[in-house]
Amino acid sequence: MVECPLCSKGVKSLDLINQHIDSGCESFLADSRTSSPPDASQTNPSSVPSSTQKKRSASTFFQTPASKRQATPSVVNGKTPIPNKVESNGTGQGKTWTASVGVKVAAGMKRSFEEGPGHLSSPVATRGSAEGSTEGATQEAQQPNGTARDIPGPLVKRSKTSRAAPLAERMRPHSLDEVFGQDLVGPNGVLRSLIESDRVPSMILWGGSGTGKTTIARCIARRVGSRFIELNATSTGVAECKKLFVEAANELTLTGRKTIIFCDEIHRFSKSQQDVFLKPVEAGTITLIGATTENPSFKIQAALLSRCRTFTLQSLTGEDIQRILTRALQQEIDEEGLELSPLIDEELLQYLSAFADGDARTALNLLELALSLTRNTNKPDSPSDTEPSQPLTKEGIKAALTKTLVYDRAGDQHYDTISAFHKSVRGSDPDAALYYLARMLQSGEDPLFIARRMVVIASEDVGLADNTLLPLATAAYTATQQIGMPEARIPLAHCAVALCLAPKSTRAYRGLNNAYSALQEPGVASLPVPIHLRNAPTRLMREMGYGQEYKYPPNYRNGKVKQDYLPEALLGRRFLEDRDLGTEVDPDVEMSG
Repeated sequence: MVECPLCSKGVKSLDLINQHIDSGCESFLADSRTSSPPDASQTNPSSVPSSTQKKRSASTFFQTPASKRQATPSVVNGKTPIPNKVESNGTGQGKTWTASVGVKVAAGMKRSFEEGPGHLSSPVATRGSAEGSTEGATQEAQQPNGTARDIPGPLVKRSKTSRAAPLAERMRPHSLDEVFGQDLVGPNGVLRSLIESDRVPSMILWGGSGTGKTTIARCIARRVGSRFIELNATSTGVAECKKLFVEAANELTLTGRKTIIFCDEIHRFSKSQQDVFLKPVEAGTITLIGATTENPSFKIQAALLSRCRTFTLQSLTGEDIQRILTRALQQEIDEEGLELSPLIDEELLQYLSAFADGDARTALNLLELALSLTRNTNKPDSPSDTEPSQPLTKEGIKAALTKTLVYDRAGDQHYDTISAFHKSVRGSDPDAALYYLARMLQSGEDPLFIARRMVVIASEDVGLADNTLLPLATAAYTATQQIGMPEARIPLAHCAVALCLAPKSTRAYRGLNNAYSALQEPGVASLPVPIHLRNAPTRLMREMGYGQEYKYPPNYRNGKVKQDYLPEALLGRRFLEDRDLGTEVDPDVEMSG
């Protein structure tokens, strides 16, 4: 006789324990005696232990180990199983969902078909749509004849996004139709056609912050029937990636279901770490979707880049962001009963859209802050307040919504902005030059970096047309180095405007480039220096004739001598041109004139 771990009644034998539980603890009893209710943490042993119980009691045999007891219980039919409980199915045959009876249901240990192999053990795996949805699990129960039967559970309704999440997360689109401003996933988009035909390739999504990279990846996961895993390169190592690849290979072999791995901030992996993706991507074991804000040409390993398609996401326009903000407001009003303040009007939404600089996440965060400010002002003042609070105005909201300019000192913004500044000076546009100068300084760019570039401009673009600009640029660099910011902005602006207004001559710069071009010709770089131009510091060199026929120009009238200086093979070649600038005519200038 053994003791039932659920009802503490005596059962005739261990072989009949499953049938006893299936009967709702009514049949196969050894006698009518009912033991006292078991303790919450343990079950009393049988009063007449058998030889089997002496080795290991039935209660400990069926009890979930302590290490497994902490696991999240399986979800079946939308309910969480309660340990040591039997749910009747109305037919007298109880369906046991308890996680503590390993014979009946191995909760937290047995994976369902939908979860895939290794799914529960993966620390970075995200099921389904990565929105917290729970897939219907299939639990395996034991029938009286010993055969297994499947008890399918319906899909559990996806819970609403937590109100604690930021507004930008709550407003994240759930379908491609809700994505604004990206033609790639529009009705006629290339990427959308690939998604709808279930031919999603491995890809790199390149775009700025808040342009929809993560949103598009999650929409792809909902659209296709593949297993979806989301990870971030900042918190995931190569070892974890390899485990995910093994699980993906098992999933593909056992069920035929593909695995999509979305790697956010993939540029944070070093190029040697990115090599781990090469084999599984090439073999088709996984479909990789990498998201990056950096230029893939410089940040993504060339071999991996050749195995993926690169899709460029554009910065959102002001109209697109305003549509997003309007939709967010409407959803907050409909679902949360938000009482909108008169200060939150279309004009403020336009201001936030322009201020967001193409970043939808920034715009939604600013809107959430504006809503918080208006909610606080609607609350009555506390009795302890001695002075009434000042009324909040739209200008006050705008002043509160400060935002650092988007500028990456190590990325494309760094090089693009300094390039625009240089070209503005070269084009003699002081207004544009001052704009880019202020933009760089306001964003924290190194002022010495800008000063060094202006020293180069003084020789490259102004050059021989005004030789005084090179000393001015050098003085501006020294002043910047000595006084620092914020006062250094003044000599930098002085030098930038002077360079813009000065006449331009690229004669010296082009002459040097012509000489460099000549060195690319076969044999030119190794031509011997004429013997009369060679230095003769030793007696042997003087005996060999080094420098003997050299004419010292200062010894002659007006410093004029007839003497060759180029190697014999280059005699007659000219590198310095007579003109200061080019000879091409811009047709737009003629049309405007």
